Amino acid sequence: MDSTGNVYVADTYNQRVQKFTSTGQFLTKWNGGGQIWGMAVDAAGNVYAANLFSMQIQKYSSTGTLLTKWGSPGEGDSQFNGPYGVAVDADGNVYVADTFNSRVQKFTSNGGFLAKWGSFGDGDGKFNSPRGVAVDSDGNVYVLDSNNARVQKFTSNGQFLTKWGSLGGGDGQFTNSGSGPTGIAVDGAGNVYVADYENNRIQKFTSTGQFGGKWGSFGSGDGQFRFPRAVAVGPDGNIYVADGNNDRIQVFSPP
Repeated sequence: MDSTGNVYVADTYNQRVQKFTSTGQFLTKWNGGGQIWGMAVDAAGNVYAANLFSMQIQKYSSTGTLLTKWGSPGEGDSQFNGPYGVAVDADGNVYVADTFNSRVQKFTSNGGFLAKWGSFGDGDGKFNSPRGVAVDSDGNVYVLDSNNARVQKFTSNGQFLTKWGSLGGGDGQFTNSGSGPTGIAVDGAGNVYVADYENNRIQKFTSTGQFGGKWGSFGSGDGQFRFPRAVAVGPDGNIYVADGNNDRIQVFSPP
């Protein structure tokens, strides 16, 4: 979502980005040059896309003009092994969930390396296939530590703050077989929404991890999901969900 409510969709297997109004009217599209997974939009309307094929972050204008890109395959600074998630803070800093390197990397808006944190494991500040990342208005960073079935919260420089979640289908739990939970977003009040992929639902939490509600079940009807992959919050507070295997976007009022 951008600040005016336009919706950008990573149309992954069509290897493109599509842009819509908040009510679903088609506006434009452009070729992503590979499988685009995570996406984010900064305050100026620039679009950041995580390209899984080229192991790069690509920065576009709001109409799809490529502005810059950075990254290559590897384990070094500014290199990636499966960049699935990307987020931008209020200062324009870019955070990337470097999934199979089990870390988060932080960059300037033009790709200058700033910091990194994380390693493989299940301790505080460690990750097992982190697939989603989101930033709140205070600059705190929420990482969807998918195969550990949890969310971890950090300061903007990677200092561990708290965590929540465990394996299962109950309230506040996530599945982790296959790809685990894949999408995370934060609203203006600091509420955290997670696309709980294999549980076919969206879960809502406070900024400290207190469970605040859920919705969804498996299916193709209104309010049902077939593996929801991503979630975003619009400037109007509505919740937009990429309903993966139903090949659609669903919009919900805030719970």
